[in-house]
Amino acid sequence: MARQSDMTTSTYKALFALLEKYAKEYRKDIRRISTPAIDALMQYHWPGNVRELENCMERAVLLCEEQVIHTYHLPPTLQTARDTGTVQSQSLKEAVERFEMDLIIDALKSTRGNMRQAAKSLQTTERIFSYKVKKYNINPKQYG
Repeated sequence: MARQSDMTTSTYKALFALLEKYAKEYRKDIRRISTPAIDALMQYHWPGNVRELENCMERAVLLCEEQVIHTYHLPPTLQTARDTGTVQSQSLKEAVERFEMDLIIDALKSTRGNMRQAAKSLQTTERIFSYKVKKYNINPKQYG
């Protein structure tokens, strides 16, 4: 998995500046970018093309109807960037589990670790949410 240090600091800053710019321009209340989306953006080779980054972020903001930009808001070329890199293929079960875990973590981050609010935001019961948190060995307190 890519790390923030793999992406140049200027590109990383530009990413969030563009998010803020387009969220304001299109009057969207987008507060952050999910971890998998950041990973996809960091793994993509930006050949010094600022316009491509601008178009990518504008598209993501336009498609996003939530407060968080996810990988499915990114262009298909970025969604498949993980498949063309060093990340190994995974089974459907593994992919679904990873996606589910990412959703749970994003919900906990946006609710500052509040299990009840996180479950509600994902439109599930607290019991099911609690089961999934235990299944994936997630510590909600680290997001509080």
